[in-house]
Amino acid sequence: MTDTSDKSGVTPDRAFDEQLTKGVSILRGDPEVAVRKLAGPMIVAMLLIAIYNLADAIWVSGIGSDALAGVGFVTPLFMILMALSNGLGAGATSVVARCIGARDKEGADTAASHAILTAFIVSAFLMIVFVLFLRPIVVLLGAGPVTDIAVEYGQIVFLGTVFFLVVQMAYAVLRAEGDTKRTMYAMAVSSVLNIILDPILIYGAGLGVAGAAIATVISIASVLVVLAYWFLVKKDTFVNLKIRGFPPDMRIVRSILGVGIPASLEYLLLSVMSLSINLILVTIAGTDAVAVYTSGWRIVMFAIVPLIGIATSVIAVSGAAYGAREYEKIRIVHRYSIRIGVVIGLVTGILTYLLSPQITALFTYSPGSAHLSPAFILFFQTMCFFYPFIPLGMFSSSVFQGTGHGFTSLVISLLRALAFDIVFAFILGMVLGLGEFGVYSGIVVGNIIGGFIGYLWAGVFLDRLVRIG
Repeated sequence: MTDTSDKSGVTPDRAFDEQLTKGVSILRGDPEVAVRKLAGPMIVAMLLIAIYNLADAIWVSGIGSDALAGVGFVTPLFMILMALSNGLGAGATSVVARCIGARDKEGADTAASHAILTAFIVSAFLMIVFVLFLRPIVVLLGAGPVTDIAVEYGQIVFLGTVFFLVVQMAYAVLRAEGDTKRTMYAMAVSSVLNIILDPILIYGAGLGVAGAAIATVISIASVLVVLAYWFLVKKDTFVNLKIRGFPPDMRIVRSILGVGIPASLEYLLLSVMSLSINLILVTIAGTDAVAVYTSGWRIVMFAIVPLIGIATSVIAVSGAAYGAREYEKIRIVHRYSIRIGVVIGLVTGILTYLLSPQITALFTYSPGSAHLSPAFILFFQTMCFFYPFIPLGMFSSSVFQGTGHGFTSLVISLLRALAFDIVFAFILGMVLGLGEFGVYSGIVVGNIIGGFIGYLWAGVFLDRLVRIG
């Protein structure tokens, strides 16, 4: 028998166990309990982020519909940035969680360090592209009379690209080790600061949309300071970041990118969908329709925050179970998460329908945007049918991401966002002449079909995994 202990007589497994944090213990325990305990803080954190996104839209809407539309044309581009940060974050969470599941502490440390370095490199490239070429891009998207507003807002936001990517990657590492509470605290700092700064800079300082952009950048930069303190000064996380002195390992980078790039493309598909819907709506009803859709979509993203929180926990728990070769746990996670997700979606849909006039009032309180009220109500009352079916596709994709099958997750999202959502929106909105209602209904129909395909695909994959394993 080979002796795997070091000179002190401590085996790698014992050394690993001695370093376990509460979060890692939860991650490796009962899968249903893990999903609940990890999802809870993530839901709170993401609600706070969604609140400050809404705050941006609400404060900007007070300037007028042109300002709202200008920000709306930047929104799809900002979604590209967030797509890359969230996608690469999913890759980091998957790889680090699998290392933890396999009891490979050194591997987890190295993977996390490579993830942070990757974020710095990617963010530098993106910042240059977005800042230099923003004007021709928004002109191409049809911004027209609101081009200057869009450029003023967008260039400031994209100067903070490095903050967005690095912060998201640090969040991913914390999620991978089951520490979602600290992620919640950091997001709380960002949200509260943004909500405070928005009215001060937009109205108090008279900066308009530029003030909203500055508030966003400052709030996310402050989070980076907090995260740096936890990882580099306090050093009480399970994963230890190696800032220097570690050789680049392309195998680790490929593992992160193997999930991260497909996951990023999934999020980018949402941008492509948003851009496509914008173009359809501009053709049908002009820039006011874009203002309604992009602002209303913030409510949709706010409403699905609990589902996104659950999805992030599914990636981490599935990754740890896959690394430990406990495949039945993954199937339990998939079925359990979808059950609670559908219930949440039903409740959300009912509340959205009933409260649509009150929600609309958030965006139409000023004389410059009051005429948009009927269009907002139409959007909210149509999209309420969207929510119950989201968990089917979303959580199935999370299982594939957690187990390192990022390409499969991408294919599912590709079918849903492009093959179904956009196609049905075009057919119902333009071909059949149903206007804005047709566009919104097309998104709902596409999501339902795509969700069921993802659910069935994941079920077959997990059945085979359990049988083989």
